[in-house]
Amino acid sequence: MRPEHRDHRDDQGDGGKPTEEQDHRRITDALSAASADVDARQVPEALCRACVGLVPVSGASVSLSGGGAMRATWCASDDTSGQLAEAQYTLGDGPCQSALDLGVPVLAPDLTQGRDARRWPLFAQQAVGLGARAVFSLPLGIGGMAIGTLDLYRDTVGSLSDRALRIALLVRDAVTFAVLNLQTEHDVVEQATGDGVASWVEASQADHTEVHQAVGMVMVQLDVDPQQALDRMRARAFAQGRSVSQVAHDVVARKLRFWPETQGRRTRDDDPHRGGQEGLDGER
Repeated sequence: MRPEHRDHRDDQGDGGKPTEEQDHRRITDALSAASADVDARQVPEALCRACVGLVPVSGASVSLSGGGAMRATWCASDDTSGQLAEAQYTLGDGPCQSALDLGVPVLAPDLTQGRDARRWPLFAQQAVGLGARAVFSLPLGIGGMAIGTLDLYRDTVGSLSDRALRIALLVRDAVTFAVLNLQTEHDVVEQATGDGVASWVEASQADHTEVHQAVGMVMVQLDVDPQQALDRMRARAFAQGRSVSQVAHDVVARKLRFWPETQGRRTRDDDPHRGGQEGLDGER
């Protein structure tokens, strides 16, 4: 059994633990420092890295929800965080999706065994393969309506301490404020400048827009609703060990077409990843 991750940041010696006000001030200072003197396009990533410096975790990412099952990763502190976010999007399952659906924090301190591993078996297997042993997903939003999630992972098994969770929730509140103010700031930024918040929005929406476009194309190809189209793309991605974003890119580039089941056998193969073999579930 893996050792529990000990939160050394809770050790305050004889001075006692900081108050919530002191933690809030430290979070504000850390996030402000992270975004200072940084190119505008790099600010979201810098904020995610700052989250890792505030909470005893190995990595952090922020995913925004576009409604329904659509999501886009706004920032990630490292490759593993980004891959974990993409894995949950591709599978349509995991702590992140549960936090979005429920509007409450979803904490999975041990993905290697027990309840957490059983709750999301496919995601847990992929997460452990990526080096994550625990994941904590905190919904962004106000009044129970989630607009995205702050997702934290650590490479050892273990729950967050009471203070670490308190800090994580304060960080979540700060990130929520930043995200909710993105559109307002975007409206007043001159598009011609090519920098500032406009760049953050453009960068975070790039993959999101492509997935939307691909879903629309698959809806027409199969005559199905948006959720069914996304489910078919997810099935293809999972079967090929790819991400939904990669499949969406091929659909938009017209390298991949989905056919109705009654038209499953064709001489033409528009998917370069199938190697000329018959597609899955009537797809070619």
